[in-house]
Amino acid sequence: MTELGALPEEWEIINIDKIIDLKRGISWRKDEANKEGIGIPVIGIPNIKENGKIDFKDTYFLTKNIPNDKMVRINDILFVGSSGSIKNIGRNVLIKEIQQNKFTYASFTFLGRVNPLNANTVYIFYLLNSSFVDYDKYTRRASDGKYNFQLTQFKNEQKIPLPPLPEQQKIAAVLSAVQEAKEKTEAVIKATKALKKSMMKHLFTYGPVSPEEVEKVPLKETEIGPVPKDWEVVRLGEVADVCYGKSNTKEKGNIPVFGSGGIYSSTKKAIVNYPTIIIGRKGTAGKVWLVLEPCYPSDTTFYLKWEKEINVNFIYNFMVLNPLSGEHAKTTLPSLQKHDLIDFKIPLPPLPTQQKIASILSAIDAKIEAEENKKKALEELFKTLLDNLMTAKIRVNHLEVPS
Repeated sequence: MTELGALPEEWEIINIDKIIDLKRGISWRKDEANKEGIGIPVIGIPNIKENGKIDFKDTYFLTKNIPNDKMVRINDILFVGSSGSIKNIGRNVLIKEIQQNKFTYASFTFLGRVNPLNANTVYIFYLLNSSFVDYDKYTRRASDGKYNFQLTQFKNEQKIPLPPLPEQQKIAAVLSAVQEAKEKTEAVIKATKALKKSMMKHLFTYGPVSPEEVEKVPLKETEIGPVPKDWEVVRLGEVADVCYGKSNTKEKGNIPVFGSGGIYSSTKKAIVNYPTIIIGRKGTAGKVWLVLEPCYPSDTTFYLKWEKEINVNFIYNFMVLNPLSGEHAKTTLPSLQKHDLIDFKIPLPPLPTQQKIASILSAIDAKIEAEENKKKALEELFKTLLDNLMTAKIRVNHLEVPS
C-alpha cells in the first residue's frame, strides 16, 4: 500500500520533477514578433489541439535570440498553462516529429522533457493523461478571469508511480498500439467521408452511372448546375410542406426532441410520425437531420411534410451537399427564413433513380457508422487500459512486446 494506492512492490513512487524537466515558455516584445515567416516559429496555446496534434497555422515568428534549451525537440511534451476555461489547462501533445526546421514555445505554455535513461517518454506522456494527475488541483484563477497553472507547486507536490523501465516500455507499447489503431480508424473515416462527398457530386450531376459512362449521359444546364436531361429541378415547397416546429411540452418520454443543436431532450408526444428532414431555423441555421422515427421538432427548427412520393434520403443528401446558409438564408444572422427554404431548388429525378442514389449513399453511410463505432470502442478500450495499466490492475511485465 502506498500514498497512491496499492501498487506492486517493485514500483517506485517518485516526485514528478525527478523524472521530467519542466520549463515555462518564452516571452517577447511586440517588435520581436511577426506573422510573415521571419525568424523562429513559436507555438502558443491555440496551436496545441485537443486531438493531441500541433497546428502550425496562425503562428507567430520571433526574431529575438532564443536559447537552445527553449527549442522544442522530438519526445518533448508541450502543455497548455493558461486559459479562460479550466478544462483546457494541462492539455498536451507529445512531439513525435519536428515539421519545421525548429520551433519554440510561448510563455503561457510549458514543456516537459523526460530523461530517457530514467523513464520511458511515452509511458510518462500517458501517465500525465491518466487519473493520477489532476491539473485542476494546481490551477488558480487570476483577477482577469483566466486560469493559470501553478508549475512550481506541480513540481513540488505531484507524485507518480514508476514501474521498472522494461514494464514502462511494455505499458507504453500496449497503449500506443490502441492509439495507432484509433488513428488508422480516423484516417478511414476521413477518407470515406471524402469519398462520399465526391460521390454525391457525381451522383447529383450524372445520376447513378459509373465514371466511364458519364460521357453518355445527356445533361442540361439549370439553376443548380448541370443535371441529366430527364431530371426536373423544382422548389422544395413543391414536394414538401415546410412546417414550423413547436415549443416542447417538457413531458419526459421516449420521443426525441430536436433543436437547432440536435437532440436535447425527450417527450411523450410526437409531432412527426413519418421519415422527415429537420432543418435548424435558429442558431445552427440550415443544419439538416434525417429522422426515420417518430420525433418532436422544437420551435427552433423547421420540418418537412411530404406532398408527393419521394425518397427522403435522396433529398437529405442533396441538402447536406448544398447547405442552406449564406446566400440561401439571405441574412447575416444565424436564422433561416421559411420562404428561403420553400424556394430552395432541388433536383428531382424519377423515383427509381432517387432510390438508387439514396441506396449508394446509404451504403457509404453504413461504412462510416461502422468505423465511428469502432473508433468509439477503441477510445473506451484505451481509457480502460490506461486506468488499469497505470494502477497495475492489469500487468504486462511478462508480455512479449515487439521493440
